[in-house]
Amino acid sequence: MVQLTLLTNDKMADIESNLKGRDMLSLLDFSSEEVKYLIDKAVKLKKDTKDGKLKPVLAGKTLGMIFEKNSTRTRVSFEVGTVQLGGHAIYMNAKDLQLGRGESIHDTAKVLSEFVDGIMIRANSHERVKELAKHASVPVINGLTDMYHPCQALADLLTIYEVKGSFKGKKLVYVGDGNNVAHSLVIAAAHVGMDVVVATPAGYECDPEVIQTAKQLAENNGSSFEETNDSVKAVTNADAIYTDVWTSMGQEEETAQRLIDFKDFQINDELVSHAKDDYMFLHCLPAIREEEVATSVIDGENSYVFHQAGNRLHAQKAVLAALL
Repeated sequence: MVQLTLLTNDKMADIESNLKGRDMLSLLDFSSEEVKYLIDKAVKLKKDTKDGKLKPVLAGKTLGMIFEKNSTRTRVSFEVGTVQLGGHAIYMNAKDLQLGRGESIHDTAKVLSEFVDGIMIRANSHERVKELAKHASVPVINGLTDMYHPCQALADLLTIYEVKGSFKGKKLVYVGDGNNVAHSLVIAAAHVGMDVVVATPAGYECDPEVIQTAKQLAENNGSSFEETNDSVKAVTNADAIYTDVWTSMGQEEETAQRLIDFKDFQINDELVSHAKDDYMFLHCLPAIREEEVATSVIDGENSYVFHQAGNRLHAQKAVLAALL
């Protein structure tokens, strides 16, 4: 892995003190420099892990992890990351907590704050996470909601940065459903000055407020932002192409209609032929081969999906080290 830096050591030191004790509900909670700091931090922690020089900065600290939705990458990366940093992580299925029997978010937040040093929650509703953070006295980290998936976006940036060496002048294209993953991805990319294009079927666009904010961030950081319903136009000369499943958890009843509506948005050999020869294919996983992506693409030489999944560990460690 190439050692890369986005900020000077002095700038990183200034930002570090401002991040302690903060929540991460979305990347809109952070400045562009703070997002760059987290990428730099992830690069350093990944190198330190590989070199056997990782410091136990979370020694004596405990992360409580609440899950309302199934998880592979989020659970394992947060749990392993906490342990690697010297701390301890507790898995809590929401149905097994008193929360599952009707205890309020208010009371849950107050009680858990007495026991743990931070809370990571993977929830159905973003509003529930906001309420949890409002009443908790320890940092709350969004592990996924219906609106945002910020930790995934940090891993996405880390992967692009390692492979491409920079963000400026790079074109990132998201093709598919304008969902929580798309929201966090476009915000993250705009923070670091990537040119962003989002291609969705009509009626499946990203949240308008998210798009407006991402456009402003991109403008502030000297990059561009575009929306389209034309997947071929979107991926032309792309440096990175990203997609997600067409039907997310909780939308299963829409599957049949979505298969019809998204049929022209599959990432396949014909579509990626319009991108740059060295384009990256990215997917947050899990993937459904031959639905949103052709097997030849996701298992091809331009695919970085498992590199990307592995970077969840190091992005999560950067968040934990910074906030806790």
